[in-house]
Amino acid sequence: MFAAARDVTERKRLDQVLQEKNVELERANLAKSDFLSSMSHELRSPLNAILGFAQLMEIDAATTTPSQKASIDQILHAGWYLLELINGILDLAQIESGKLSLSGERVSLSDVMVECQAMVEPQRQTRGISMTFPRFDIPYHVDADRTRLKQVMINLLSNALKYNRPGGAVDVEVTAAPPDRVRISVRDTGQGLAPEKVAQLFQSFNRLGREATAEEGTGIGLVVSKRLVELMGGVIGVESTVGVGSVFWIELNANTDPSPDIETPGPAAAVQPQMITSGSLRTLLYVEDNPANLTLVEQLLGRFADVRLLSARDGTLGIQIARASQPEVILMDINLPGLSGLEAMKILRDDPLTAHIPIVAVSANALPRDIKKGLEAGFFRYLTKPIKVNEFMDTLSEALTFAEHGARPRT
Repeated sequence: MFAAARDVTERKRLDQVLQEKNVELERANLAKSDFLSSMSHELRSPLNAILGFAQLMEIDAATTTPSQKASIDQILHAGWYLLELINGILDLAQIESGKLSLSGERVSLSDVMVECQAMVEPQRQTRGISMTFPRFDIPYHVDADRTRLKQVMINLLSNALKYNRPGGAVDVEVTAAPPDRVRISVRDTGQGLAPEKVAQLFQSFNRLGREATAEEGTGIGLVVSKRLVELMGGVIGVESTVGVGSVFWIELNANTDPSPDIETPGPAAAVQPQMITSGSLRTLLYVEDNPANLTLVEQLLGRFADVRLLSARDGTLGIQIARASQPEVILMDINLPGLSGLEAMKILRDDPLTAHIPIVAVSANALPRDIKKGLEAGFFRYLTKPIKVNEFMDTLSEALTFAEHGARPRT
């Protein structure tokens, strides 16, 4: 008979240390996620007032002087740029914390290119750059997250326009990359980059010395683009020649599924804010504790004679007013003192007196998980601050149509 004994004390100790480290890491990730949500809220709230009132002044441009109009344009330009920077930082932080989730879907590149071309057209016209896109005699589809692919393409196209020479050109090409990939290339006629600068391209906040120029930039767009492409199972690269220009390219997995494409709506053109009119007085309730945000919506809706706006500074008062006044639509902030917007919405949903009223979230909680959580909880729509006036009015029209006919005008 043979017997053996082994001392596993050290292994147990190591297992316990590893388990404790995993718990600490999970707590750190949760704390980082909470910090991101809080930072997003704190930065977007004041921006909502800045950009909101500037948009109102832009709408009233007929009554302003050329100098005032130029000042309004500068406020809007700087405000949207700051929002772009905030979004970029949050995207990067979510990616690094592993909290960013992407959808995998069959994406038609011809549809994506049409939308991207429309979105960068104003920038192209302003800079006087010629731009060509492929004709897609052969349809190309890739496995990707449609929204994030558009984000990557807009970044590459904007950079190609921004850092081009006067009267230059941008050419977009789509080709097969055997054995099973598709390559999208964005070629510009800019100054090009030396090899040592190419090596620094995908470093956070590194603008390769261009921060000393008049060209604005965050220094994180390409970093975020690289991470997004990689999360979609692709690769990104660049070829550049000083004095000739650069070619930025991405490769994604081809999707050869023969299923027909799902038709997607094109980008909407910018219009003056409008809202459906019915001739009868409609009552809206806005539950919001921030005085500036409340005043913004009051001034915006004050332009419509058939709209009466009620307001409440907290969720409890909002519920009382909703039950007593029966508004057609409720606008609801999420971060409210005492009862949160989510909690107030659920109470209104469970009450037979108010269950039929469409409730639109208007919140500075703008992370994807915040939006998903809100829509799953029962909000009719979820708008993020800073609000875009046209988007706000379109959503309000949808909610009023739903309140009147019991059906959404569009999905």
